[in-house]
Amino acid sequence: MLNFIYYPVSAILWFWHKIFGFVLGSSSGVAWALSVIFLVFTLRAVLYRPFVKQIRTQRQMQEFQPQIKALQKKYKGDKQRLALEMQKLQKEHGFNPVAGCLPVLLQAPVFIGLFHVLRSFNRTGSMAHVPFMGSTAPMTIEQNRNTANYVFNVDDVRSFLDAKLFGAPLSSMLTQTQEQLAAFGHVDKVHIALVAVPLMVIASIATHFTARASVARQSATAAANPQSAIMNKLVLWVFPLGVLVGGPFLPVAILLYWLSNNGWTLVQQHYVFGKIAEEDEAKKQETVERRSTTAPKPGVRPDNPKGRKPKPDPAGDSAPPELPAVDSSTPVELEKKSPPPAKLNLAKPSAARSNGRPAGRPQANRTQSKPARGSRKKR
Repeated sequence: MLNFIYYPVSAILWFWHKIFGFVLGSSSGVAWALSVIFLVFTLRAVLYRPFVKQIRTQRQMQEFQPQIKALQKKYKGDKQRLALEMQKLQKEHGFNPVAGCLPVLLQAPVFIGLFHVLRSFNRTGSMAHVPFMGSTAPMTIEQNRNTANYVFNVDDVRSFLDAKLFGAPLSSMLTQTQEQLAAFGHVDKVHIALVAVPLMVIASIATHFTARASVARQSATAAANPQSAIMNKLVLWVFPLGVLVGGPFLPVAILLYWLSNNGWTLVQQHYVFGKIAEEDEAKKQETVERRSTTAPKPGVRPDNPKGRKPKPDPAGDSAPPELPAVDSSTPVELEKKSPPPAKLNLAKPSAARSNGRPAGRPQANRTQSKPARGSRKKR
């Protein structure tokens, strides 16, 4: 059912074995070990861009964690509305949480495919629970050595069974029975332990330091999240411990795969995080330079703060127009300087003629005659 995974994985392993086998010999254990390691490097190189996308997505999720928490608190009782608001937030800022899981999802089938292909080199003894090419019947040692394994022909199968890394077959496990180990010839479990146990310990340590490097680059907000704290403890301590506990049940080649995969991840994380940090620093520097060029110099008033065009001066002089002089006279003096208001003659023409004056002549101001009457009394 998973032949679409098994055949590509076995083809990549076959390709690298042909290269290293040509140099070191087809039955060399080192050649097969390097083939497994470069199988990992090939797959991780293909997954480089999804890995970078995963790192950027994780950083975006950390940056928008306060907004996500606010939405969760606001729509606590409405899951449908919360899902819509989360989709809206993701669309506005252009990030997809699924992209953060893509490299892990793509590596899982590869791990399963490599595990199955390596175990399929040995189909003897009680391996009936491992289906091979649609059959679950165990084979004898002779049948196993004369049956192809996916893209590997009979000679390749024999080469793999005869190859040993420091005395340990690459497809052997510490938990295999002597009946199963008989397919590799005369093999002692002590030799397997001398190779498998150090690989288990080194792979566990590499898993821990790979997780530590990832956790150390988390933001303070993400680290304070209870869910993130639990996940950090899992990847820091539980997963490395799982390698030690599950190591005896894994072939030597799978332990090589695990070790080389963690080594690649550790180096790739250092490179990618450093590159992203340089890009962020360059963006900050560019923003500071843009602001410094557009901002006014200290002590200089901006020419046009509101963005409106100044009115043109008809005289062509750039100097501001002179303001009119302000009269500093008192209110009483201003009243004396101002001319008296002219009064309209509203009297009828007949009344004007009865007083002995012409009709169109205005009546004299009574306020001016008072000083004259006062002067007559003094005389």
